[in-house]
Amino acid sequence: MSLSSAIFKIQRIKSFIQPARLISMSPICEKNQAGRYRITPRRNLPLTYEMANPPHQIAHRKSWNSWNTSNVVGGLRPSETVVEDQFIRKFIEGTWHSLFASEVIIKRQHNIIRIAGLIYRSVLPRKMYFLIGYTEELLSFWLQCPVKMELQTVADRKDVVFKYI
Repeated sequence: MSLSSAIFKIQRIKSFIQPARLISMSPICEKNQAGRYRITPRRNLPLTYEMANPPHQIAHRKSWNSWNTSNVVGGLRPSETVVEDQFIRKFIEGTWHSLFASEVIIKRQHNIIRIAGLIYRSVLPRKMYFLIGYTEELLSFWLQCPVKMELQTVADRKDVVFKYI
């Protein structure tokens, strides 16, 4: 056996052991699946209105949720707005523990931050008014601007279901 044929056999064996690294694209990878929910076989997955809108429809159907004035001259930078919004969401999640039936909607209009959402009717009115005042006062102090909460109550978890998939 010559040296060249031995080298050829070794290279051939190495090609089987170490496959070449190539990009493989399958039809599943080419689909745009971000932000979409899969349809279940029994169609028993409940979706709220916010969850039911696909990403390409958000600008048309939910634009009223994103009116803000953070892009005017002298306003907050987008990075500061995102950090503040995350802080507000985490604070509300901790203060109103498992009482929100929907997503927390944050509207920035001029100098006012409005926080909207749906809460369950299981909370007593006295406790609800205390939590509203507590949340508004602390967030107003920390964010240095007026904060208003706009809440509506729902009787049951099934009341917020928009459709089943």
